[in-house]
Amino acid sequence: MKPVTTVLTAALCAVLLSSAALADWDPGDGHKMHWPQLPDPDGWDVKFDDQLILADDWECSETGTVEDIHFWFSSHDDLLNQVQPPPLLNVHASIHSDIKAVPGVSHSMPGTLLWERDFTLTDTQVRLWGTGDQGWYDPTQPPSAAIPNDHFEIWQANITGITDPFIQQEGTIYWLDLTVSIPTGPVPVELGWKTTRDHWNDDAVWWDGANWLELFDPIVQ
Repeated sequence: MKPVTTVLTAALCAVLLSSAALADWDPGDGHKMHWPQLPDPDGWDVKFDDQLILADDWECSETGTVEDIHFWFSSHDDLLNQVQPPPLLNVHASIHSDIKAVPGVSHSMPGTLLWERDFTLTDTQVRLWGTGDQGWYDPTQPPSAAIPNDHFEIWQANITGITDPFIQQEGTIYWLDLTVSIPTGPVPVELGWKTTRDHWNDDAVWWDGANWLELFDPIVQ
């Protein structure tokens, strides 16, 4: 999301498409949002799981169905490749209306639930996207607990051909929130949704069980 003068806001990477023919998404492929928010190779991964919900907003650039969802993530301490089978047992995605910010009073956040869906292991394709020197941040912990230089691998998750998809309207702002669940095993693995340099509009948010809270860079507070 947009940078401000005192903090670097953490923008979560999401690309919502309705025209991609291939499972993977690459820069230059079609999209129907303000612009694709690519992963920051030197950014943060913000922890999310089947209890910890993260959300980011986008503006629809063309009316139509949202048949693809693509997002980027990493694993804490690069433990992902120690998990077999591939880790995304379930991805829960939901789309909400936008509650606009009130300057000096409140930040923008997800509003009314408009659509939701669960995607299983066979619905989601994962590929290695790239590498970078990335940090790890759990928003439920104090910023001082964030870990710079925690991992290097960047993964892309691709959910395509969604049946009964959400229909978005040009010029409308929506929010996408995600939770993920992964297999249990002898090596505990935590996943984080990546931040981006391609900021747009307001901050990404996380759900503390009662409220949507803004996400900030844990180092620049």
